[in-house]
Amino acid sequence: MSKLTPCLWFDGNAEEAAEFYVSVMPDSRIDRIMRAPSDYPAGKAESAMGVEFTVAGAQFMALNGGPAFTFTPAVSFFIACEDQAEIDRIWDALSDGGTPMQCGWITDRYGVTWQIVPRKMAEMMHDPDRDRSRRVFEAMMKMVKLDLPALERAYRGEA
Repeated sequence: MSKLTPCLWFDGNAEEAAEFYVSVMPDSRIDRIMRAPSDYPAGKAESAMGVEFTVAGAQFMALNGGPAFTFTPAVSFFIACEDQAEIDRIWDALSDGGTPMQCGWITDRYGVTWQIVPRKMAEMMHDPDRDRSRRVFEAMMKMVKLDLPALERAYRGEA
């Protein structure tokens, strides 16, 4: 495990959530499952108390901590996608049971929020030509799932 690892608090479904996340992205795997040696306030003996997993090369910990805390979009995970096909694939997986939001944000079925964004977006938004970046921003603000070809057309000033 790396020195700094995000820990996600779940209410009994940490193992299920980790398995889902590793199924969505390449370079992902379940690294280790810590089973409870006996019953504890948030679970039964032998249930998954914690799951160490890797998603797209980043390490995470999932903890079955009980119902005391839930996720909010104040913390989200940013996924830089290479093309529209990758945006579509990840968006479709996370939207199954999830809630799409504006500008490429989506809260998945477990309550975790993700930003599904084309990698090229940073380049377009940081262009020194403020008209280009403004057009991209205005196009993005009208979208739920981001449409890379439409964003590129806006960048070029095409209708």
